[in-house]
Amino acid sequence: MRDQLIMARAYANIAQGQAHYDLVRDLKLQIKEHTSIVGDANVDAELPAGAEDKMKIMSELLAEAREKHYDNSIMVKKLRAMLQSTEDNARMLKKQSTFLSQLAAKTVPKGLHCFSMRLTVEYYMLSSAEQRFENEGRLEDPSLYHYALFSDNILAAAVVVNSTVHNAKDSSKHVFHIVTDKLNFGAMKMWFLANPPGAAAIEVQNVDDFKWLNSSYCPVLKQLESASMKDYYFKADQTNPLAAGTSNLKYRNPKYLSMLNHLRFYLPEVFPKLDKIVFLDDDIVVQKDLTPLWEINLNGNVNGAVETCGASFHRFDKYLNFSNPLIAENFDPNACGWAYGMNVFDLKQWKKQDITGIYHRWQSLNEDRTLWKLGTLPPGLITFYKLTQPLEKSWHVLGLGYNPAIEESEIETASVIHWNGNMKPWLEIGMAQFRPYWSKYVKYNHPYLQQCNINE
Repeated sequence: MRDQLIMARAYANIAQGQAHYDLVRDLKLQIKEHTSIVGDANVDAELPAGAEDKMKIMSELLAEAREKHYDNSIMVKKLRAMLQSTEDNARMLKKQSTFLSQLAAKTVPKGLHCFSMRLTVEYYMLSSAEQRFENEGRLEDPSLYHYALFSDNILAAAVVVNSTVHNAKDSSKHVFHIVTDKLNFGAMKMWFLANPPGAAAIEVQNVDDFKWLNSSYCPVLKQLESASMKDYYFKADQTNPLAAGTSNLKYRNPKYLSMLNHLRFYLPEVFPKLDKIVFLDDDIVVQKDLTPLWEINLNGNVNGAVETCGASFHRFDKYLNFSNPLIAENFDPNACGWAYGMNVFDLKQWKKQDITGIYHRWQSLNEDRTLWKLGTLPPGLITFYKLTQPLEKSWHVLGLGYNPAIEESEIETASVIHWNGNMKPWLEIGMAQFRPYWSKYVKYNHPYLQQCNINE
């Protein structure tokens, strides 16, 4: 029936030019009925009753059109034009899909905004004594298991903490260090005051309170002050974003200049008394006890991470601009990349190797964005080049935010699963088959979640 629609449209166009108006009228009527019947059906079983009768009527009408003996060359030209138009339309729809998926991924759902606002109001109604966590004496004990989590998403951070504690053999030995921004500080703290993570210790800090994190020390903040960077990120684009190319849209999001995103390069400054820490992204779920991570020998390296240079992932040449001599002379294009999201960092080695200084040097060199596009993974690959210890892949399974083909067995055996990509589990565009792994750690019965229409 779809093939008949293509031929009917071609014949209707040609018949119009030949002044065969009765045939044009009949073809357009059958095209309308055919389109309605076919709809979004993918298999014959989805077609309504009577579809075969309509197909026979269309066959007779197409036979009548063929009897007009229209010039075959006209028909070929028309079909080519239709094909070209279809391909152009497909390209436009792909650009629109890319733009809208990026937009959906970066937009805060109304429910999460409502949730944050309610918690914020409740927090500032507390007395100063009520705004303090218990177990603060354990926050700097290097013999415990410490986690760093930098996030402005309260619900996502809650899932990370809940899943980690739920799967810990002894949660009293675990300490969570959450850093958020000024806007979400009260809400984040209120959630964990009202919903403490079992026997684990926790603190919530405001990144704006880190007075040492300023433009005279941090290259990203210094670059943000430049006119060219402000134009790149914040100047309104007069072109239609749906019609314009969207390949670089993800890199033009100001999120990539958020200090919560770049704070991962300042771990010793944030946690000066700790020797080792596990860094977790806020779009992960912990499925097993993570304490064995602290026992892994990093062999003098600073970063322990799962490598991502398998068949479906990328090496350095996919992240860095090897046409630039600075990159080409210092790095191997075939070097194996690795993933942020679950990393073990040896902070003693970090200080010894001056990791933050390495990051500062390369970030300053990339002020014009010619060494890499934006984000934290490219400078991370550079900063920890030859200083990363590969971990077993089962520690960290990636791709739940973009790859529907991940095997269930791979997910089930993973210690940490990661929704890297646009399809986050708290968004409507998240993949339904993976959402239960995340949603089982959400307290959907909490009054604020119910009042803000955040449902499973």
